[in-house]
Amino acid sequence: MSARTIDETKKSQILAALEDQDTTVVMDDPLENEMVLNMGPQHPATHGVLRLLIRLDGETVTGCVPELGYLHRGYEKIAENSTYHEFIPHTDRLDYLSPLSNNVAFVLAVEKLVGIEVPIRAQYIRVLCCEMARIASHLVAVGSMAMDVGALTVLLWTFREREKVVDIYDVLCGARFTTSYTRIGGLQQDWAPQCTIMLNRFLDEFKNDLAEVEKLLQTNRIFIDRCENVGYLSREDAIALGMTGPILRGSGVPRDLRRDNPYLVYPELDFDVITFAEGDALARFYVRMADMRESAKILRQGLQKMPEGPIQANETKRVLPKKERTYSRMEELIDDFMLINLGIDPPVGEIYQGVESSKGELGFYIVSDGTGNPWRLKIRSPSMVNLSALPLMVKGGMISDIVVVIGSIDPVMGEADK
Repeated sequence: MSARTIDETKKSQILAALEDQDTTVVMDDPLENEMVLNMGPQHPATHGVLRLLIRLDGETVTGCVPELGYLHRGYEKIAENSTYHEFIPHTDRLDYLSPLSNNVAFVLAVEKLVGIEVPIRAQYIRVLCCEMARIASHLVAVGSMAMDVGALTVLLWTFREREKVVDIYDVLCGARFTTSYTRIGGLQQDWAPQCTIMLNRFLDEFKNDLAEVEKLLQTNRIFIDRCENVGYLSREDAIALGMTGPILRGSGVPRDLRRDNPYLVYPELDFDVITFAEGDALARFYVRMADMRESAKILRQGLQKMPEGPIQANETKRVLPKKERTYSRMEELIDDFMLINLGIDPPVGEIYQGVESSKGELGFYIVSDGTGNPWRLKIRSPSMVNLSALPLMVKGGMISDIVVVIGSIDPVMGEADK
């Protein structure tokens, strides 16, 4: 007798036994009415290499697990094998939409560790850099979010405005994208008069250009319907999950490190911390629009109040000397050689410094063992923290809402998967 005949015989016997016992077979399948779907990691709406494992009941999202780790950059480990000066260019590649702000955050942490006081002019220039970076980053966030729901025109308009900002970067430091402009104890070079002319011209045009973008979206029924009451995050949940930046302020919490834990010359400047209590994707859009207007206000004040003076601290053993002095004086040549090859000599200890970046609190935690390399460096990247709220924000919504929620979070995977 063949194996096939034996199987058929066993099957007949089992069916007969079940009929005799009047037994009903029930399959216990928890996913009987649900489907598990991969979104990404190459999906264009995930704003980078982000994979979402989503569980659907029809088109309703019942669960979501964000998965990071596709870039494998290892920046925190790279920092442990670099001097403090060598790591500055790597900070450009974290949130690559606001590299100047990343530069400032890192060098502020090192200066806090070492105890370097930066000249006032350099502090004002750093503020200008941070606020230009905030506007450039928010323009990409608003344009990308609008594109995700079908408003392609807005993306073209916001990138047009961003081009004006990166043109200023080009004159300021010779690069448009990866700037590496800030230095420990100061800046690569001084603020150029041409930058003042270009920035004033940009600010003169920006108010009306931003109003055009806002008017186009506010009168777009599709954009409003796709964003309103989507991706809701309550005030309590936003605080419990450690949200910062536009997500936290979009849930009604007036938290801003420029006010609450001030650094540089922000206490000397007048600006408002904008909040919206609705906690949805539309509220986060309005927060970013208002943030850009406040940044423009800060830039105006910075240009008016910026004094003349040096842009580097007078710390010959810890601050890289200017190249013209390195090439003409023996003392500066020796200092440059020692700093490049051995690094600065920080005290043993640990510090944390956070700044208000465009996406929230960007912080650097440094543990020093007294050598020229950090013994441990931990990056508190807002994109990674903000993505932890994604499962809560998309649950109960439609699968098409996921695209809107990700756009309202505005993650950059360069700093999330560091």
